[in-house]
Amino acid sequence: MTHPRSAFGASPSRGRYLRLGRAGSAVALALSTLLFAAPALAQLSSPLPPGASQPPAPGSSILPGSIDGVAGKGAGVHGANSPFAPLVPREDVLAWSVLTDVKTKNEKNRILPVFNAGQLGMNGKTQRIQGFMMPLEPGKKQRHFLLSSVPLSCSFCLPGGPESMVEVKTKTPVAYSMEAVVVEGRLQVLHDDPYGLYYRITDAVTVK
Repeated sequence: MTHPRSAFGASPSRGRYLRLGRAGSAVALALSTLLFAAPALAQLSSPLPPGASQPPAPGSSILPGSIDGVAGKGAGVHGANSPFAPLVPREDVLAWSVLTDVKTKNEKNRILPVFNAGQLGMNGKTQRIQGFMMPLEPGKKQRHFLLSSVPLSCSFCLPGGPESMVEVKTKTPVAYSMEAVVVEGRLQVLHDDPYGLYYRITDAVTVK
């Protein structure tokens, strides 16, 4: 299979793919196939933005936070049958609704983010973000991982698009957890990342 140049490729009809270099090659291979069918019942794991409509009623075929009902794109969805509890709203963390409110543009066969003024204003500033760990290294402790707004629904599926994930590089190794974690560090807003990521946190530490 031929992979696109960016992590989340320029072919929306084929999904968005993830490649994060040698450290994450095994995970990248597992994540390169996306899930295109998901349960009809789902909910956002982060607070809805002000004024947003509530998730669809039972039986609806459109998933909140997805694009045209397709999983692996958009803000991400939390399946109703997920064994993991959705994120608990916290006032001390940056809401995913802020991060996922990103428009995109096509430029030279690439899909690039178009950030709003609020997102651009966060660049270089210390932020706290709550999410689910997607390890990029072997072992029980991680220094490089992705933080997602929703947990993976399977080993071969991305739960959302690049706006629903933050690359995290920590000061010291962090024990892998299947439960939600909170990290604090310097946020970088990425305009043209070679792997297609939109956000990165560096010098991160975990907080309660």
